[in-house]
Amino acid sequence: MSSAAEQEAVQESTGKAVEGRSGVVAAHGAPPVWPGAPMPLGARFRVGPDGVAGTNFALWAGGAESVDVCLFDERGHETRCPLTELTHEIWHGFVPGVRPGTRYGYRVHGRWDPWTGARWNAAKLLLDPYARAVDGTFTLPAEVYGHVRDWPQQQVADTVRDDRDSAPFVPKGVVVHDDDDWAEDRRPKTPWADSVIYELHVRGFTKLHPDIPPELRGTYAGLAHPAAVGHLKRLGVTAVELLPVHQFAHEDHLLSRGLHNYWGYNSIGYFAPHADYSASGTAGQQVGEFKRMVHALHDAGIEVILDVVYNHTAEAGELGPMLSLRGIDNRGYYRLQADARRYADYTGCGNTLHVVQPQVLRLITDSLRYWVTEMGVDGFRFDLAAALARSMHDVDMLSPFLAVIAQDPVLRRVKLIAEPWDVGNGGYQVGAFPPLWTEWNDRYRDAVRDFWRGALPDVRDLGYRLTGSSDLYAWGGRRPYASVNFVTAHDGFTLRDLVSYEQKHNEANGEGNRDGTHDNRAWNGGAEGETDDPGVNALRRRQLRNLLTTLLLSTGVPMLVAGDEMGRTQGGNNNAYCQDNEVSWLDWSLLDQPEWRGLTELTARVLSLRHTHPVLRRRAFFSGRAQAPDGLRDLAWFTREGREMTEQDWYAPAATLGLYLSGRDIPGRDARGEQVTDDSFLTVLHAGHEPTGFTLPGPPWAAAYELVLDTSLEDQSAAPGSPHPGGSTLTVPGRAVLLLRVRA
Repeated sequence: MSSAAEQEAVQESTGKAVEGRSGVVAAHGAPPVWPGAPMPLGARFRVGPDGVAGTNFALWAGGAESVDVCLFDERGHETRCPLTELTHEIWHGFVPGVRPGTRYGYRVHGRWDPWTGARWNAAKLLLDPYARAVDGTFTLPAEVYGHVRDWPQQQVADTVRDDRDSAPFVPKGVVVHDDDDWAEDRRPKTPWADSVIYELHVRGFTKLHPDIPPELRGTYAGLAHPAAVGHLKRLGVTAVELLPVHQFAHEDHLLSRGLHNYWGYNSIGYFAPHADYSASGTAGQQVGEFKRMVHALHDAGIEVILDVVYNHTAEAGELGPMLSLRGIDNRGYYRLQADARRYADYTGCGNTLHVVQPQVLRLITDSLRYWVTEMGVDGFRFDLAAALARSMHDVDMLSPFLAVIAQDPVLRRVKLIAEPWDVGNGGYQVGAFPPLWTEWNDRYRDAVRDFWRGALPDVRDLGYRLTGSSDLYAWGGRRPYASVNFVTAHDGFTLRDLVSYEQKHNEANGEGNRDGTHDNRAWNGGAEGETDDPGVNALRRRQLRNLLTTLLLSTGVPMLVAGDEMGRTQGGNNNAYCQDNEVSWLDWSLLDQPEWRGLTELTARVLSLRHTHPVLRRRAFFSGRAQAPDGLRDLAWFTREGREMTEQDWYAPAATLGLYLSGRDIPGRDARGEQVTDDSFLTVLHAGHEPTGFTLPGPPWAAAYELVLDTSLEDQSAAPGSPHPGGSTLTVPGRAVLLLRVRA
């Protein structure tokens, strides 16, 4: 513990102790606090004893000595109400007269002993982990740190307590009245196999949209606007995956450079919609606005999936701010090292939530159920999910977190997507998550990128990736839709930048271009960045069509990134997490340019084909075996000579592949019990620069084919309908995907 002399010096340098602060109403001047109830956790407005309306406050703070709930009026004056009831480590009380819209926080009293992980500091106003709404912005001045942030000896700074009051500098929770009725809401309930995910940022998607009123741009209401929903409908996506919308804070190192955390992977309020995305207000109005957005998307048949960050919080490591959990019970919420001053960091963000602890599991699952049952969302994508699946140290697929999710009657029914890795030892777990879970499949991303840039040593991996990744997921009842296929994501190059840059250009982030991955697997077509060369630009647009078409025709669940369908660029920045500006916002004027509007139309067309033809969205893996006496199989691979690929062919590099999908042998039945049948298709992928001949397989595969899609064409309306006999040789243009339908 820091010496008495150190503490006295801190008192002198940081001002008077909290108890002497003006504007604070002492406990004897506070309203009465009735016993209330320990459940549910959080602040819940209700009718109490004798019909008196008020709010019940309940906070888990296992090792605390006492807890005050602090109420703030419109002028910021604080009234402290001690919670004297303690039930199973939950401090609780009912405060009559506290109504929706009231701002509040907690002060939690206890020992200051960082060497044992105890970091209680009642001078710091703490955000309720269960707050349904948050009013205000985290700006992170020195007063919001539990320790003296600017202590001269930084190696021990986290052990020196800061006794300045943080209340004037931190956002407050808001009491919210749960009054929305979901009885009229109709969830789309799109089956996994039929799903197409569109990853977007609430702010960036609508910030520059010309048909959305300026006051709604960048907000939940903006995303609910018919102009935004209409674009999603025209594309044919079935679900939006929203980058984090839980209340988050900006990191100190960004604020010091005049930047902000744009992506939002720095959560601090797991129940509260991020207030900055609200057009209607932040005194609880953001809750209703979010719900209305979900209603609007559901009415359009579009599901809402949230990207959630339960692996760490915005409080960072031992030198981070004290905003919520650290001051409530540091040892109870976070994984600590053997040296309890330090945090176990499996996330690269300074801390890791201790998900093995029952109260942390409760916090996460209560949050998830809240967003499903009261906010209407349809699923979740879990950031760094391997960190959540760790037991004490190692990733464990029988961990408490995964076990709780599997048996929960609400959560096991929604869409669950894992980012199946973290930054700790043994953290890469692609293909390892249990049934119920789907996964971001980065092996799909890498194989497809490498094929189209001519860098695959052989085509074994590509074959698996295009057909659902059975090598990763054909176990334990998992299906092809366990693979969420993507070529780009928010983290990395946009699709246009992937074909325009080979090196990252992140100078605007202020980190000397050291941030962001070096492994881009990109090819610029012969010039780095934007160019006036018409040949290079035409090649890049063709490569965009190839990548998009490959993604949307592959077995599994495709994920598009907002703007890739219209040629959005970030100027080569592959880590634009702190660019809340035109670098990250969608430029809707691209749709006024024919070359980019054509890319959008191609995306919609291929998605329409996918929705129409069940053979392109199979619910079971291919067998590769003959299902009938004629020898026709559900899946076959062909070389450009028109012969079936041998094992030797798979171990050799190849620029041309033919993939035959039989619509006659689709396993499963429709809702009426009838056998599902469809057209059969041949997809030819040619990554070579020069045209090549491809011999079309004859009987039993097909007597003739008709061309449906040719990505070498800028104008896709000229492609369909051309007949080609089986056994004939078709000229495939350089760098193109051809989709041919078997003629009946």
